[in-house]
Amino acid sequence: MDNFFNTGLGTAVIIAGQALLVVGFVMISMLFLVYGDRKIWAAVQMRRGPNVVGPWGLLQTVADAAKYVFKEIVVPAGADRPVFFLAPMLSFVLAMMAWAVIPFDQGWVLANINVAILFVFAMSSLEVYGVIMGGWASNSKYPFLGSLRSAAQMISYEVSLGLIIVGIIISTGSMNLTAIVNAQEGPAGIFNWYWLPHLPMVALFFISALAETNRPPFDLPEAESELVAGFFVEYSSTPFLLFMAGEYIAIFLMCALMSLLFFGGWLSPIPFLADGWWWMILKMAFFFFLFAMVKAIVPRYRYDQLMRIGWKVFLPLSLAWVVIVAFLAKFEVLGGFWARWTMGG
Repeated sequence: MDNFFNTGLGTAVIIAGQALLVVGFVMISMLFLVYGDRKIWAAVQMRRGPNVVGPWGLLQTVADAAKYVFKEIVVPAGADRPVFFLAPMLSFVLAMMAWAVIPFDQGWVLANINVAILFVFAMSSLEVYGVIMGGWASNSKYPFLGSLRSAAQMISYEVSLGLIIVGIIISTGSMNLTAIVNAQEGPAGIFNWYWLPHLPMVALFFISALAETNRPPFDLPEAESELVAGFFVEYSSTPFLLFMAGEYIAIFLMCALMSLLFFGGWLSPIPFLADGWWWMILKMAFFFFLFAMVKAIVPRYRYDQLMRIGWKVFLPLSLAWVVIVAFLAKFEVLGGFWARWTMGG
C-alpha cells in the first residue's frame, strides 16, 4: 500500500482526498453559518428564527437548499445561455479554490505555497468576473446595473485590503500564511498577535471585508429596494443557490483571513494552553458572529458614501500605514515589534 501512495496515481488520490476534506468542511460549515446568521438576526429582532425543520431548526438550511435544487431553472428570453450558467459556477468555484491555501493548524493545509496571499487575492479578484458575467448575460438593465455597481465596489475595497496586508507582509517578511501565524507565536500569547502592532488596520480590514463580500451595510449590489436583488435578479433554482453559496464561502474566507493575519490562527491566546485547529475554528466563528451582528444592527449606506469611504478614507489610511510600518520595521523600533523577521518569524 505504501508503494502505491509513492506513485503518481497514489499522490493524485491523496491530493483528491485532501481537497474533498476541505470542500466538505467548507460546505458543511456553510449550512451552519446560514443557520447561525438567521438565528442572530432573529435574536436581535426578538424573533425565534428557524425552529421547525429538524431539532431547533438545524435542518432548515438543508431544506432550503433542496428546494432550490428541485425548482425549475428559468432562463430569460434573449439571455446568453452559456455565460448565464457559467457565471454562478465561476463565482462558486473561485470562492472554493481560495481555501486551498488556508492553513487550519501547523501542516494542515492543502497547498502550503510561499505566495499564498497572492493566490487568495487572485481568486477573490476573479470573482468579480462572475458577477459581471451574470449581470450582462441576463439581458436586463437591472442586473447589469447591479453587476457594475458590485464590480466597482469589490475592486475599490480590494485595493485597501491589499495595502493593509502589505503591512503584515512587511512585518513577517513572507507571504506564506503559515509563516505569518508562526511569526505571531510568543510567550505573551494574545499580546504577541498582529492585532496589537497593526491595531489601526484591524477595523479597516473588517469593514473592507464587509464591502468586498457585499455584506450589509454595503450590500448595495443586491439592495432589494433599489435593484430588486441586483446582479442575480434573473436567476432561480440551482444557479441562484451557487451565487449565494459563493457569497457565504467568501465571507467565511474573510473570517479565516482575519484569524490568520491578525489573531494568531491556530495559536492559543493563553500561553499554557495547547495550540490547535480548534482555536482557528473558534476565531472564525467569532468573526462570522460579528459579520452577522453588523447585518442586523447597521443601516445601509448610500452608494456615494460607500465609494467615498473606500477611496477618500481607507485608501489614504492604508497607504500611510504601509509607509509607517516600513519605517518601524526597518529601524526595528521597540526591539523589532513590527519586524518579526528579525526574530526568526
